[in-house]
Amino acid sequence: MFTGIVTALGTIREAHQSGDLRAVIACPFDPATIAIGASIACSGVCLTVVERGGVAGDAWFAVSISGESVARTVPGRWDVGTRLNLEPALKLGDELGGHIVTGHVDGVGTVAEVTPVGESKRFVIAAPHDLAPYIAAKGSITVDGVSLTVNEVIDQADGVCHFTLNIIPHTAEVTTIGALVAGDRVNLEIDVLARYLQRMQSLRS
Repeated sequence: MFTGIVTALGTIREAHQSGDLRAVIACPFDPATIAIGASIACSGVCLTVVERGGVAGDAWFAVSISGESVARTVPGRWDVGTRLNLEPALKLGDELGGHIVTGHVDGVGTVAEVTPVGESKRFVIAAPHDLAPYIAAKGSITVDGVSLTVNEVIDQADGVCHFTLNIIPHTAEVTTIGALVAGDRVNLEIDVLARYLQRMQSLRS
């Protein structure tokens, strides 16, 4: 489990297909704190560490990415040179600073608009129609592994859902969100509570 609070940025250093896709991710962690078999969320995708090395501040870890994960996430997300939002899994006693995040991507959204608002940025993101029922104003959503609060939801005639986010300068600086522009695609994970509430409602109907 994760909280959607990004602790570091990583960069894909190597990626090659050997059954599953194997990627090596450079990061500023201390390799002594990365356990083999540990889970790390990489731009919202929960991946298992299979190898690690380097030194503190200049480390790396390797992961195997299944075909299902590749298909579910943003095309090109696992290319060499891509920057990733990183978050190690929660430990007992850790602060739950964001919201409960599983690291299982539900769909891919598209940045429709980015507008400066004071020192912050207002993002409009288009989510696919099958995720629309799970997105609510003032609810939580995970965008590329970052826990964010939905400001507004605008349902479109074609079933697509547009939702707005306010990205403060700190979030823009310490995550990949700040570099996004209109047309970019992002991994989306809906709030796990919304998932169960929607399921309960469907059964009642």
